[in-house]
Amino acid sequence: MIPPETHLQIGSLLFEGLDQIDLTGPFEVLARVPNSTYRLYGPTAAPVRDVRGLRITPDAAIADAPRLDVLHVPGGQGQEALMRDAAVLGWIRGQAAGASHVFSVCTGALLLGAAGLLVGRRATTYWNAFHLLPWFGAEPVDERVVVDRAADGRTWIFAAGVTAGIDGALRLAAALRGDDAARAIQLGMQYAPEPPFDSGTPRTAPPAIVAQARAAAAGITARREATARAIAAELGIPSSEHAQKRS
Repeated sequence: MIPPETHLQIGSLLFEGLDQIDLTGPFEVLARVPNSTYRLYGPTAAPVRDVRGLRITPDAAIADAPRLDVLHVPGGQGQEALMRDAAVLGWIRGQAAGASHVFSVCTGALLLGAAGLLVGRRATTYWNAFHLLPWFGAEPVDERVVVDRAADGRTWIFAAGVTAGIDGALRLAAALRGDDAARAIQLGMQYAPEPPFDSGTPRTAPPAIVAQARAAAAGITARREATARAIAAELGIPSSEHAQKRS
């Protein structure tokens, strides 16, 4: 927990084609963290559209961002276009180096991997990209939220797909300001999910639904796998670490 008198700079990466819930779910939590400033930073200051077409405007470009205490990296299909973006990856590396807490949601973890930041870390990501984590040197952990505390004192929090970002953000809020602060945020949001179906993971969804979802995502999955292989070669990650069964 960070002393309550310490003002926190919290920032989220915003990019074309992200999944807005990866951003706005955590936003609902992180914007309520006491004694903090929360801002959105894009590759430029221009508005972007999420994967479904929602228009979102950043507060500033990444080049104008201050040193962040908390870095949040969301995911979505647009993540793949940034896996070779030197400016964005350099910004992620620089901000992660100075942040006390780094938080990824969904395939935002793959952006951390492309920046070389997953080697040796326990991590999770979206279920249809989970098998790619070893290519980036991560230890995949099949949980909704995974917390990895580094030897240097930094805390890394990884949330699985989409709505898991809310759970991860509440864990992050507790790490920043204590459990009671996180409980108050949860109450303010009336976050008490009761899903009508038990179909939120490949383990619980009907096999036909899982197969349909995999088929619909086959193109982006293939592109992500090719990118992961190339980056693994560049990072020098041994091929024996890449074996990972798909859920």
